[in-house]
Amino acid sequence: MGFVILFFGLFFLVGWAATLAGLGYAASVLWRSRRQRWARDEGHPLVRLLLPAPAYMHFDRALAIAALLADLWLLSAVIVLGADGIFTEEWMGYPGMMDPSGQGYQAGAVDLLRTTAWWSASAAVLTRCWTTTVVQLSVLPLSALWIASFDTYYK
Repeated sequence: MGFVILFFGLFFLVGWAATLAGLGYAASVLWRSRRQRWARDEGHPLVRLLLPAPAYMHFDRALAIAALLADLWLLSAVIVLGADGIFTEEWMGYPGMMDPSGQGYQAGAVDLLRTTAWWSASAAVLTRCWTTTVVQLSVLPLSALWIASFDTYYK
């Protein structure tokens, strides 16, 4: 078994805890900054809309870290679940027997990653979390392209 698949397997097992810790940290940042100003009062209305207050930007960065950890967990889940009988990449080690029900797994996984990226980025834009939006629009679509490039038994 290759080192890379071992890494993804370990992150799949403990990644949920790291993701929950990141979300807990974002919630604590939100709670600690509840008495601070979340919106700017000075300047042009467009500037006030696009540039949130420092307390809100701190929350955005914490949320972006939690989103990155969740994205990595989702990617590792796709790789670990597909490494057994679907993906045939050399760095994954022996792929095992072909899974006859896994023909649509790769397309479904790519669709899941892209859909998750667009929905989570849309939610981040609506809440003015710009850093989280950048993370969601960079990590998940590139992960979907990477997963789509994998060799499988079916192509």
